[in-house]
Amino acid sequence: MKKVFLLLAACAFTTAAIAQTPETEVKTRDNGTTKVVTKTGKTNVGQALDNTADAAGNVAKKAGHGIKKGTQKVGRKVKHGTKKMEAKTE
Repeated sequence: MKKVFLLLAACAFTTAAIAQTPETEVKTRDNGTTKVVTKTGKTNVGQALDNTADAAGNVAKKAGHGIKKGTQKVGRKVKHGTKKMEAKTE
């Protein structure tokens, strides 16, 4: 059982290492010059995790902005109502 677990762990580690290796690509332009492009992208799982974290951050930022705007509106209404009440009492 222990050997099977170690074998699976080793396979998972090597798969992750292979997925992170950079790819080198040579592109030839129309004028004959060449350009070497190196891609060091993330795995699909890593990119999905980053996208999820970004989306959660965006939702939190929008919610915070909405709460702030709502409290500012309530504050203005209260201030306006207080001024009206003071004007009536005088």
